[in-house]
Amino acid sequence: MRGKSSGVRPVSKVFGAPPKKAPRHTGGIRPWMFYLSFTVLFASNVLTLVAFLMAPDISALLSGQNEVVVAAYEDRIAQLRVEVDRLHSRQFAQTGDINLQLQEVTQQQEVLLEQHQLVKQLAEKAAELGIETAALPALDDEEAPVPIVRIAPVASAAGGDLAEVTASMTRMMDDSRLALAALSETATESTDTILGELSGLGIRPTMPDGLENPVGGPYLPAIDTGESSGIVDDANDVYLALARFKAARSAIDLAPIHKPMGTLTRISSTFGNRKDPFTGGRAFHAGIDFPAPKGTTVLSAGYGKVTFVGDKAGYGNVVEITHGTGLVTRYGHLSAFLVTEGQVVNTGTPIAKVGSTGRSTGPHLHFEVRRKDVAVDPGKYLAVGKRLSRFLGA
Repeated sequence: MRGKSSGVRPVSKVFGAPPKKAPRHTGGIRPWMFYLSFTVLFASNVLTLVAFLMAPDISALLSGQNEVVVAAYEDRIAQLRVEVDRLHSRQFAQTGDINLQLQEVTQQQEVLLEQHQLVKQLAEKAAELGIETAALPALDDEEAPVPIVRIAPVASAAGGDLAEVTASMTRMMDDSRLALAALSETATESTDTILGELSGLGIRPTMPDGLENPVGGPYLPAIDTGESSGIVDDANDVYLALARFKAARSAIDLAPIHKPMGTLTRISSTFGNRKDPFTGGRAFHAGIDFPAPKGTTVLSAGYGKVTFVGDKAGYGNVVEITHGTGLVTRYGHLSAFLVTEGQVVNTGTPIAKVGSTGRSTGPHLHFEVRRKDVAVDPGKYLAVGKRLSRFLGA
């Protein structure tokens, strides 16, 4: 018996057709991404809260230590106040230091001005003695250091003005010391030159005593004051150098090294062996002959005492002068005498007149230098006198 129909047609299957798939989601947030974002946000909030609670001050407040935190802040405020007071105190101290420095610089300026005048005097003294060196810079009103009295104490520009004045005085000190060093060096070199030249002739002048500065006192270890030797010490060195130079220059005046006549134009016979003008044979000539017209004035070659006036064999009329160095100068063939025995003469004093007395072929001056009664070459003495004439202003 055939069953009744239910009214629903059965689905017929198509052989070989693939089964239909469920539709895909094409938009919106995937569930796993939502859960991940929520988890990260929650974790960051938890960490922030933990860090906030872990902060020292917050932790102290939350743990009931608010009094400790307040005390710490009060301590820090007190430290700031102390620092401010310290800065104010430093400013006041610096103000006092500036005023003190102004007073010290004022005193130093007065001393330097006096020292500058001392240096100028020494330079002028050296110039009088014939020592030429670098001139000391003139200190006029424009170049003078700014007077300290013009600077208002604790003025805003006091530091700059003070530095300007200090630099000006430093330059003044440097210039003064350079001038003093130049004076001392030049005077010492000149003295050594003079003494060296005279020593080569066997003339050793006696330098005056008392040229050194006597010093003394107990020995004490040196201390570091941060200061160099004073300008007064430099000035004393210059004074000693000038005193020695003056003594050496005086020795030039005294030594028999100067021209025996105002003009020595030529030499007719030198010192040493020569052909004798009368015999024609070899003979020794003990001096130098200077041809000159009869009556020409003969001068003393140095400071000394006249020890002979008269006639000597072969020399004719002769004047002899004994000098303090033990040397004797002899002037022969004279026509007239202008001095007497025992008379003291200076360098350049007229002593006689040129002539042709004695063993002579014509008017001339026979000039002779003798050491321990032995004739020495007068040419060496005259040459030294010529080289040292620059120290006499000749």
